[in-house]
Amino acid sequence: MDDELIQRFADLIVGFGANVQPNQIVAIGSEPGKERLTRAIAASAYRHGAKFVDVATFDLHVKRARILYADEQSLDFVPSWYGDRMLALGDQRCARIGLTGPVAPGLLDDLDPVRVGRDHMPFLKESGEVVNARTTNWTAAPCPTPEWAALVHPDLEPSAAYALLWEQVAHLCRLDEQDPVAAWSSRMDRLTAVAERLTAARFDALHFEGPGTDLQVGLMPSSQWLTARFSTIDGLPHMPNIPSEETFTTPDPQRVFGTVTSTKPLVLSGTIVRGLKVGFEDGRAVEVTAESGGEALAALTQTDPGAARLGEVALVDREGRVGALETVFYDTLIDENAASHIALGMAYGFALADDADRARANASTIHVDFMIGSPEVDVTGLTNGGERVAILRGGDWAL
Repeated sequence: MDDELIQRFADLIVGFGANVQPNQIVAIGSEPGKERLTRAIAASAYRHGAKFVDVATFDLHVKRARILYADEQSLDFVPSWYGDRMLALGDQRCARIGLTGPVAPGLLDDLDPVRVGRDHMPFLKESGEVVNARTTNWTAAPCPTPEWAALVHPDLEPSAAYALLWEQVAHLCRLDEQDPVAAWSSRMDRLTAVAERLTAARFDALHFEGPGTDLQVGLMPSSQWLTARFSTIDGLPHMPNIPSEETFTTPDPQRVFGTVTSTKPLVLSGTIVRGLKVGFEDGRAVEVTAESGGEALAALTQTDPGAARLGEVALVDREGRVGALETVFYDTLIDENAASHIALGMAYGFALADDADRARANASTIHVDFMIGSPEVDVTGLTNGGERVAILRGGDWAL
């Protein structure tokens, strides 16, 4: 990939996504195989005035070795300094940048799913605390690798697959626009207007209906619909995901009923979950099945009392660029922006306007998004008075 595109992407991630400020410490989360973009981001951060750039690299092959050979009772152990570092990034008002996209797809598929489910790394429970405290300006963006490209485009020669994946990522991130920042601002204006209408409607619940799906998700009285226009507690704007095509809120963890079928594969570290179905009763995921990989997600739902309940519900329309490509990217950051989705685990307290609702928001050490939307899945808002209001029909906004 040419240096100009890499630099433009790095500058978008640093300057617009994370909005790195002069004299900030910048923490980058990366993996082996992503060195070129990682180094470009570090250089861009220093050009933006960063005081120090700290790169933390997570190697999935080392995780595989741990799952294979470590004592089972130690698999959920995380050294204290990992969490301490994350909390310190918040205390010192640092910027955080993460690179997504699988580097070793399916690496954990042949391992005991129960053991895989016990090791949550690289996810840290302190990450959720820092996000909810809004003490860091942060973003996550995809980094193409040859291994990822082979998974997405298995019928192409490796070099052609890698080139096409980069082309698609550039398009999804609006790097093919003369002014990507202006293009993102326009899209965010549109989504923010939708979010404001959803909030004003004060729906009591959402009803998802489609092939294999009949699910009701209750909302809190003060649920606020948000977009990827975030700001820190100090008022510093940033865009937490590039790309982002969603509007989302925090549901009532006690009021989720019915069955939902995932419309896209889910990647859990090195495990790919296909054909996922989840049944809910009284807010809890009581049945988790899949064509493959389901045991790993089922194990995750046993992590803590909140792991089997919802912490997020998000709506996505067809106007975004991800769904239009009709490609499964096997990266939740991208795929969740092609389809409406829900997340098991940690809730975003800042999406609730009332302290009493925030106290009831779901708490967990996990946060796992999976996609449940498609043009065949209708989304309807249910009011306290029993009225049904169309929200998404055929993938288009009907509200």
